[in-house]
Amino acid sequence: MSRAGALLAARFSFMPNRLGYCGPEENRAMLDYLAEQHSDRGLEQILSRFAGAFPYYAFIAAANGIPDPFDERVIEAYWIGNTLLERVRLADFHGHLAERFEHRFPARLLRTMLAQVPAGARPHHNFHVLSMPVRTGHQETPHTIETMDECRVSWARVVTADGDSLLVERRPLVRAGDDLALGVPAPRRVFRRFDGKTLLADAAPGDVVAVHWGCACLRLDERRLRALAHYTEYHLALVNRDRRGAVPRGR
Repeated sequence: MSRAGALLAARFSFMPNRLGYCGPEENRAMLDYLAEQHSDRGLEQILSRFAGAFPYYAFIAAANGIPDPFDERVIEAYWIGNTLLERVRLADFHGHLAERFEHRFPARLLRTMLAQVPAGARPHHNFHVLSMPVRTGHQETPHTIETMDECRVSWARVVTADGDSLLVERRPLVRAGDDLALGVPAPRRVFRRFDGKTLLADAAPGDVVAVHWGCACLRLDERRLRALAHYTEYHLALVNRDRRGAVPRGR
């Protein structure tokens, strides 16, 4: 069985885990797996203890008749986006969210989030970030625009690669009146090497990388870049729909 999906999941889970926001205290082990590009059942066991992401993997897999929640297609669907998200029945997604969060959020906030599902929300990480009123890891604190911007998966173009970090240009999350929007590209430094071990070795100027909590996780090809941009912009429009009086079109 290929375990490429577990490595992909680890790329996006590594940095919030390193910061102490979610998952078990296994950051050094995760870094070793990523640096060595090696995956086994032990890595899957670590990732299954991420209470925020793993239930989404299991849900997407079940909704698509895929027996392995660490199938690479499933992991890609949640963090980047692909056609598996379009095959999820909205009623099932509504029930999944209601069951998971009904005892964690005040009823009014939960209703606001759940109202986005009939309008077309998908089980994508950026929906989770943009629609949740609080961070749902170890620290259940209210989201700010700064924490949403850090927590969402974004894309950035590499300007220079220098040692432990990359200088990139990235569109930050900003306020546009009462709405959330993507601002103009701005320079930002993101990490790619930790404790002398490289997480992303193949990034070069001109490449586009996925960024999560200040970490360059993955080099994006055109297909994945289009998918991530689509699902980000789609869910931004969905979050803003009440203010704008419009619902985004499906893909």
